[in-house]
Amino acid sequence: MNETNPKVDFYFNKAEKWKQEVSKLRTIALDCGLTEELKWGCPCYSLGKNNIVLIHDFKEYCAFLFFKGVLLNDARSILIQQTENVQVARQARFTSVQQIAELEATLKAYIYEAIEVEKAGLKPKLKKTTEFPMAEEFQQKLDAMPALKTAFEALTPGRQRGYLLYFSAAKQAKTREERVEKYIPKILSGKGLEDE
Repeated sequence: MNETNPKVDFYFNKAEKWKQEVSKLRTIALDCGLTEELKWGCPCYSLGKNNIVLIHDFKEYCAFLFFKGVLLNDARSILIQQTENVQVARQARFTSVQQIAELEATLKAYIYEAIEVEKAGLKPKLKKTTEFPMAEEFQQKLDAMPALKTAFEALTPGRQRGYLLYFSAAKQAKTREERVEKYIPKILSGKGLEDE
């Protein structure tokens, strides 16, 4: 078993509802020879510089998040796509320590498969940014403002997708227009939706 990382201990110490469950997930990940780090405020387990699996908890469940879960065989059909916009990562969700214990051998097999995916350098096929829905209100602004179009195209694909998803998620045209107007300055300054 690999060593625990003291920087990550706070996550397990603060756990309330899922304390036993996340501790069991930690043991499983470390048993597989992964390095424990703190990333995005969560315990993350990696092989070299490659993230393999992350532990996170929610109100209704705790989970292992497999970063390249879409490439795993998932013979037991335990991996879940969090939302329709998540392309690669997949979750294995749990609501009891007994459930985790029953799946321990399977989870380790999935982790070892994920390690092999990384070692083989496999990459998932991602949807192109142009395949994401474009809010009509945003398209009109891009057409009317060449500087905005240039700035948007200069953003990273992830930042572009963030805006496209956020703008098109609004059901009413008025809300879409307001969102587009609000974020034009950020796009023009080369920043993503969540950038400060």
